[in-house]
Amino acid sequence: MRSRTSAVLAALALTLTAGCAAQRPPAAAEGLLRQSPDQTARTAASLRQVDDLPLYEMTYHGGYDAEAPLTDAELARKADGWACSLFHRPGEFARNFDWDPNPAMIVHARPPGGHASLSLVDVSYLLADPGPPDLADPQDRRRLAHAVLAPFDGVNDQGLAVGLAQAPDAQLPARTPGRVTVSGVRIIRLLLDRAATVPEAIALMRRYDVDFTGGPQLHYLIADRAGRSAVVEYAGGRLNVIDDRVLTNISMTGADRAARLSDPRYRKLAEGGRADALELLRRVAQPHTRWSVVYDLDTGAARLVTGQRWERVHTLRLQSG
Repeated sequence: MRSRTSAVLAALALTLTAGCAAQRPPAAAEGLLRQSPDQTARTAASLRQVDDLPLYEMTYHGGYDAEAPLTDAELARKADGWACSLFHRPGEFARNFDWDPNPAMIVHARPPGGHASLSLVDVSYLLADPGPPDLADPQDRRRLAHAVLAPFDGVNDQGLAVGLAQAPDAQLPARTPGRVTVSGVRIIRLLLDRAATVPEAIALMRRYDVDFTGGPQLHYLIADRAGRSAVVEYAGGRLNVIDDRVLTNISMTGADRAARLSDPRYRKLAEGGRADALELLRRVAQPHTRWSVVYDLDTGAARLVTGQRWERVHTLRLQSG
């Protein structure tokens, strides 16, 4: 994940954890998107640059195959991971995404038969060449359309929010014959599309095998409008649900309160009191924090800061119509 050759999302975008392949996505990857020519054109026309992170925005029109099988490219990921900080409190879900200086994208999705959502994506893994995409290039626009399959965090119109962080290690359950296997990021798309509450999200995760082959190992914070939150982590060969509202990069399974508080970022978030959510994210930001976002679980709106420019806050609205 430290280099553009990392395939951590060469399928992430294409199959859903695609590391940036150095060539055009194979035809099979193109088949992940279910769009008419008109929907393809509308998606491309929606692409715009929001700021100089660079941050882009796109409204995806059409459907997609959220259960497409893993490809060899997707499994060939490097063993690096994300280092992030997330927390939930009534009505708010917040996270810092800490990684390389890559472009990001705001994605609006309204899947047929699913929940509308607002999410954020590191789009460097969707492109063939280093550097920002060229929005005038039809090939770059088509690659960027795959960002709908690659949410790193997001909220849906039911008030369900989810985000990931790197876990130090994970022991996944044995594969279940006949069960669909998805990557560690594709599962977020499935949750945003199909779950409205934390219990629904956990039940949905139990119906899929998740694959971390090649890394990074991940765990997740999930929260809902009713005030519930949970950490989902794979350890001991099973999916574990931990009652917590804060997630950083420490193992949560079996860790008591004292062990969790020994992590400085966890402690600052857990003991943050009534401080503004963006202020708490500022307190735990690292030199490589790429975006900081606070999702409002009641309205679906979000406050977004890119590149630690705390004085410049983007206000986002979930498009549910």
